[in-house]
Amino acid sequence: MYLADRSSPHGTTATTADRVRGTVRAVSPTVLALGTVSLITDVSTEMVTAVLPLYLVLGLGMSPLGFGMLDGVQNGVSALVQLTGGHLADRVRNHKLVAGVGYGLAALVKPLLLVHNLGALGTALALDRVGKGLRTAPRDALISLSAPPDRQGRAFGVHRAMDTTGALLGPMAAFLILGVAAGGYDAVFAVSACVAALGVLVLFLFVPGGRQAAPAPVPVPAPRATDAQGAEGTAAAAGPAKTDLRAAFGLLRARRLRLLFVCAVLLGLTTVSDAFLYLLVQRRTGVDEQLFPLLPLGTATVFLLLALPLGRLADRIGRRTVFLAGHACLLLGYALLLWAPATPALPYLVLLLHGTFYAATDGVLPAAVGAVVPERLRASGIALVGTGQALARFCCSLAFGAAWAAWGDGPALAAAAAGLACCALAAGVALRPTPLGDPR
Repeated sequence: MYLADRSSPHGTTATTADRVRGTVRAVSPTVLALGTVSLITDVSTEMVTAVLPLYLVLGLGMSPLGFGMLDGVQNGVSALVQLTGGHLADRVRNHKLVAGVGYGLAALVKPLLLVHNLGALGTALALDRVGKGLRTAPRDALISLSAPPDRQGRAFGVHRAMDTTGALLGPMAAFLILGVAAGGYDAVFAVSACVAALGVLVLFLFVPGGRQAAPAPVPVPAPRATDAQGAEGTAAAAGPAKTDLRAAFGLLRARRLRLLFVCAVLLGLTTVSDAFLYLLVQRRTGVDEQLFPLLPLGTATVFLLLALPLGRLADRIGRRTVFLAGHACLLLGYALLLWAPATPALPYLVLLLHGTFYAATDGVLPAAVGAVVPERLRASGIALVGTGQALARFCCSLAFGAAWAAWGDGPALAAAAAGLACCALAAGVALRPTPLGDPR
């Protein structure tokens, strides 16, 4: 089973300008419009994310275990709702509407961050994750449905690059606001709420969409009895006859999607959350607290620069290779935090590897899922894999926070690194080439 098929012109060459023009022509208006919405929304989200660890741990005195539980609950809520969002989008055949509800909910709860109370703050963060869970699968389904199979990686790469531009601008905005505004954290939260509302407005004004027509049944020819994988692929392409939760979970009967799901879960179980990683960088290298909001900036910059190139590379050489290479970069980042000398270059190296990890995996995984799931269940299939991955990361946040509280940050990270190495090796074996499979 493979994460992607190769797709490249045969026997042709192109200049750099030709390739740039080809990239623009290959990206649909839907991808560009959704990228703009994600850019604006990520400015809002990352403004909060950049200051939240320090605000909770240093400002409100939350323990690492408590922060790990809160961070894990956020991921868990998002994971559970993501499956609901994907199912609803396929059920009502209106991906834009369901995505809009998710974006709108996240914008509505932002003012709750101004209440200086852990209960209100936890509620706001949980509802924000509900909004993220609702919108993620319908949005990615819109991207997948707007791109041909051999350009899925490129489409997701363009979207993720625009999305990451927002992630780049968000910490910068938070840093500037903290430096000039008297309200400090409250000023960051207030501006974040206004920016989130702008993102919802852009979605409904500029993203094409509406109720999709129900797909007509397509007769499927009987597969050759000698081609086991071809039969399996045909069954997956035909898909279940109904659009319900049973049909969505029935997608796991297809071997290709099942392997993607299992590998995403295994690797998610050992992926330390961004917030913990930035806290580790700060503690390991002594980064000044005022500069802490800029740490996500390093990850976002690398993600922005590499998302499109690595998406195109995945279309050409196979998503399996790029996906596993991304996790190898994350493992190397863990190793540097554990054993490298605390030199001035260390934070830059870790953030470089962290950004490369996201560029090689964040868009590649849904692109791979879209290639093996029928159109009428596209959002459900993407949500199914995304839910498994997010629930695994939820468990990782809880376990890592508990391990940090019990053993310290070093042993906790060492355990995560050992687990990631084992899971990446298992994923590499599970996704390896087979004699009857696509050689990519």
